[in-house]
Amino acid sequence: MRANIELAHHKSFAERSAAVDTCVREMEIDFPALVDEMDNSTELAYTAWPDRLYVIDRNGRIAYKSRPGPFGFKPDGVREALNELLPDPEHQAESESTPEGDTAAAQSASVEHL
Repeated sequence: MRANIELAHHKSFAERSAAVDTCVREMEIDFPALVDEMDNSTELAYTAWPDRLYVIDRNGRIAYKSRPGPFGFKPDGVREALNELLPDPEHQAESESTPEGDTAAAQSASVEHL
Protein backbone atom coordinates (compact mmCIF):
# COMPACT_ATOMS: atom_id res chain seq x y z
CA MET A 1 0.00 0.00 0.00
CA ARG A 2 1.25 3.47 -0.85
CA ALA A 3 0.37 6.23 1.55
CA ASN A 4 0.88 9.89 0.82
CA ILE A 5 1.82 11.19 4.28
CA GLU A 6 3.31 14.61 4.91
CA LEU A 7 4.69 15.34 8.37
CA ALA A 8 5.97 18.54 9.91
CA HIS A 9 9.31 18.64 11.72
CA HIS A 10 8.73 17.23 15.22
CA LYS A 11 9.28 19.65 18.08
CA SER A 12 8.44 17.21 20.89
CA PHE A 13 8.36 13.52 21.66
CA ALA A 14 4.55 13.67 21.72
CA GLU A 15 4.51 15.04 18.15
CA ARG A 16 6.99 12.37 17.04
CA SER A 17 4.86 9.64 18.63
CA ALA A 18 1.71 10.98 16.97
CA ALA A 19 3.50 10.92 13.60
CA VAL A 20 4.48 7.29 14.14
CA ASP A 21 0.89 6.41 15.04
CA THR A 22 -0.29 8.08 11.82
CA CYS A 23 2.27 6.22 9.71
CA VAL A 24 1.49 2.85 11.32
CA ARG A 25 -2.23 3.34 10.76
CA GLU A 26 -2.08 4.80 7.23
CA MET A 27 0.60 2.40 5.98
CA GLU A 28 -1.07 -0.58 7.69
CA ILE A 29 2.17 -1.66 9.37
CA ASP A 30 1.70 -5.07 11.01
CA PHE A 31 4.75 -5.12 13.30
CA PRO A 32 5.63 -3.12 16.41
CA ALA A 33 6.97 0.36 15.71
CA LEU A 34 9.27 1.96 18.26
CA VAL A 35 9.89 5.69 18.61
CA ASP A 36 13.42 7.01 19.08
CA GLU A 37 14.09 9.82 21.54
CA MET A 38 14.35 13.36 20.19
CA ASP A 39 18.17 13.16 20.25
CA ASN A 40 17.98 10.06 17.97
CA SER A 41 20.16 8.11 20.43
CA THR A 42 19.05 4.70 19.10
CA GLU A 43 19.71 5.72 15.52
CA LEU A 44 23.18 6.94 16.48
CA ALA A 45 23.99 3.88 18.60
CA TYR A 46 22.90 1.31 16.02
CA THR A 47 23.72 3.15 12.80
CA ALA A 48 20.07 3.02 11.83
CA TRP A 49 20.65 4.86 8.56
CA PRO A 50 20.93 3.43 6.07
CA ASP A 51 18.51 0.71 7.12
CA ARG A 52 19.98 -2.40 8.68
CA LEU A 53 18.67 -5.58 10.27
CA TYR A 54 19.74 -6.28 13.85
CA VAL A 55 19.42 -9.11 16.33
CA ILE A 56 20.05 -8.03 19.92
CA ASP A 57 20.89 -10.69 22.52
CA ARG A 58 19.55 -10.97 26.07
CA ASN A 59 22.39 -8.79 27.38
CA GLY A 60 21.64 -5.96 24.95
CA ARG A 61 24.61 -6.75 22.71
CA ILE A 62 24.40 -6.88 18.94
CA ALA A 63 24.35 -10.55 17.90
CA TYR A 64 23.84 -9.78 14.20
CA LYS A 65 24.09 -6.62 12.11
CA SER A 66 23.30 -6.71 8.41
CA ARG A 67 25.00 -4.71 5.72
CA PRO A 68 23.11 -1.56 4.67
CA GLY A 69 19.75 -2.32 3.11
CA PRO A 70 17.79 -3.12 1.31
CA PHE A 71 20.35 -4.96 -0.84
CA GLY A 72 22.50 -5.87 2.15
CA PHE A 73 19.64 -7.57 3.98
CA LYS A 74 20.34 -11.27 4.41
CA PRO A 75 17.42 -12.98 6.18
CA ASP A 76 19.52 -16.14 6.54
CA GLY A 77 21.96 -14.20 8.74
CA VAL A 78 19.09 -13.11 11.00
CA ARG A 79 17.79 -16.69 11.12
CA GLU A 80 21.23 -18.08 12.02
CA ALA A 81 21.69 -15.53 14.82
CA LEU A 82 18.24 -16.26 16.23
CA ASN A 83 18.87 -20.01 16.05
CA GLU A 84 22.05 -19.53 18.07
CA LEU A 85 20.29 -17.40 20.69
CA LEU A 86 17.02 -19.29 21.02
CA PRO A 87 16.74 -22.99 21.76
CA ASP A 88 15.02 -25.14 19.14
CA PRO A 89 11.63 -25.97 20.74
CA GLU A 90 11.59 -29.50 19.25
CA HIS A 91 15.14 -30.28 20.29
CA GLN A 92 14.58 -28.76 23.72
CA ALA A 93 11.47 -30.89 24.28
CA GLU A 94 13.38 -34.06 23.36
CA SER A 95 16.43 -33.31 25.51
CA GLU A 96 14.62 -32.12 28.63
CA SER A 97 12.58 -34.29 30.91
CA THR A 98 9.88 -31.73 31.63
CA PRO A 99 6.24 -32.66 32.02
CA GLU A 100 4.25 -32.05 28.84
CA GLY A 101 2.46 -28.99 30.23
CA ASP A 102 5.72 -27.30 31.27
CA THR A 103 7.36 -27.40 27.81
CA ALA A 104 5.26 -24.57 26.37
CA ALA A 105 5.82 -22.47 29.49
CA ALA A 106 9.59 -23.02 29.29
CA GLN A 107 9.66 -22.05 25.59
CA SER A 108 7.56 -18.96 26.24
CA ALA A 109 9.77 -17.89 29.12
CA SER A 110 12.93 -18.14 26.99
CA VAL A 111 11.46 -15.83 24.35
CA GLU A 112 10.14 -13.28 26.86
CA HIS A 113 13.57 -12.77 28.41
CA LEU A 114 15.23 -11.55 25.23
